[in-house]
Amino acid sequence: MNKINLLIVDDKQENIIALEALLNRNDINIITTTSPNEALRICWEKDIAIALVDVQMPEMNGFELVEILKNNTRTQDILIIFVTAISTEAKYAIRGLSAGAVDYLYKPLDPYITSAKVDSFIQLVKTQREIRTKNQQLEKIQTDLIKAKEEAEQGKRAKESFMANMSHEIRTPINGIIGLVHLLKQEELTDNQKEIVDLLDVSSNSLLGVINDILDLSKIEAGKYTISFAETDIKELATQAANLLNIKALEKNIGLKLIIGERVPKYIMADSLRLNQIFMNLLSNAVKFTNEGEVIFKVDAVEEKANTVFLKFSVIDTGIGISEENIKTIFYSFEQVENIHTRAYGGTGLGLSIVKKLAELKGGELDVKSELGKGSIFSFSKWYKIVEKKEEEKISQAPKLATLDGLRILVAEDNSINVFLIVKILNDWKVQTTVVTNGAAALEALEKENFDLVLMDTYMPVMNGLEAIKKIRNGHIPGKESTPIISFSAGVLDQDKETAKEVGADDIIGKPFKIGALHEKISALTKR
Repeated sequence: MNKINLLIVDDKQENIIALEALLNRNDINIITTTSPNEALRICWEKDIAIALVDVQMPEMNGFELVEILKNNTRTQDILIIFVTAISTEAKYAIRGLSAGAVDYLYKPLDPYITSAKVDSFIQLVKTQREIRTKNQQLEKIQTDLIKAKEEAEQGKRAKESFMANMSHEIRTPINGIIGLVHLLKQEELTDNQKEIVDLLDVSSNSLLGVINDILDLSKIEAGKYTISFAETDIKELATQAANLLNIKALEKNIGLKLIIGERVPKYIMADSLRLNQIFMNLLSNAVKFTNEGEVIFKVDAVEEKANTVFLKFSVIDTGIGISEENIKTIFYSFEQVENIHTRAYGGTGLGLSIVKKLAELKGGELDVKSELGKGSIFSFSKWYKIVEKKEEEKISQAPKLATLDGLRILVAEDNSINVFLIVKILNDWKVQTTVVTNGAAALEALEKENFDLVLMDTYMPVMNGLEAIKKIRNGHIPGKESTPIISFSAGVLDQDKETAKEVGADDIIGKPFKIGALHEKISALTKR
């Protein structure tokens, strides 16, 4: 334990000896001097907590000594107790307290009063020092927190930059696949080919949903993720998921059954994309970890109240199962059950983490029961609003969009599949197209020719689309400042769209895009 330094200042040695004998204890270190000037030096050099100062001394009286100590930042916190024999009159006490003393002791000293007063001030000093230490610790914690916050923000910016780049790099080729599927659907196909194209359509859109969810995991964790409810054909949604995973099941020679309860309504209010994501992850896992037997996908209406229904979606498999100690671990991001059997199956370990987060976000419950070597049951349950809707005839093909004869559009896009897709769509609408592969080439083309509209990809080599749009709007090509520009972006971050608007894009269309949305935006900007 650190001892507290107590200074005794008295010009008579016998008084010092008497006080030392009276105050001798284990938790204080007594320092003495008969000289006020020496006392000043000691106070400046040592960490003095309490000083007992005689009032009457030849070199400098106690009042003067205390005034000097109180006017110095290094010594102003010392607790001063005056020891005096001159008088107990109030005027002397007032002068001493005004100088900065905290108390008085009168000679001859009463040993009990002296010991009690000094003891109380020692406790006060200890408390003050403990508070000071705690404050210093708090200041350090605050400094560390500020530093951690800055590092977290820097990490967040790096993550957002990575997300923006990954979003573009992954979503761009998917845009091409979805677009090509759309073109294939316009062709004369056999029934078998139509079925394959339909599955390819579902698969590519499902892949897009997976990528969107992975890219949006940060939004889920930050509480910024929203659920979009809409009328959903739940039987059709479950059937599509089962049909898609049935291909994998057939490859492994295992069965995949879909059982939909009789009381399950056809239409409910749900976020179909998120619900499909849950189905796809659970079914994919079940098929992956089942080598013999079957996978059963059950949809049950457990309970009904007024116009709501409590639906339970269960995926039951006869696969390798999960041990009790590993059940909690499987829901962590990038975690998989660590044993010799499961390592061979691969995968990112993100699937069940996404399912759990989406289930919680949707306000539902995710439950798992499993026995090692016998199989697993994953189930998701939630209340849904029932939608009463008359059956409508399905339209096999989208209505034909009006032509845009005579329009000249400049397409700036570096991905060859996307170029093929966009040009094919525009040509079907009787649009004349010119294609360039970077922002700099777009500026050159715009300088040479007049265009009714520019379709500008965000990320391109040499000069990206954002830089090119900014130059156009800033008058880099005189007379072309107001040319309508639609920015193509594969980014999912809100800031990508905001940035495009800030540099001067008239509108933004994401990748992958809906054909009708592109037609609508072009028509609006060219006043068709």
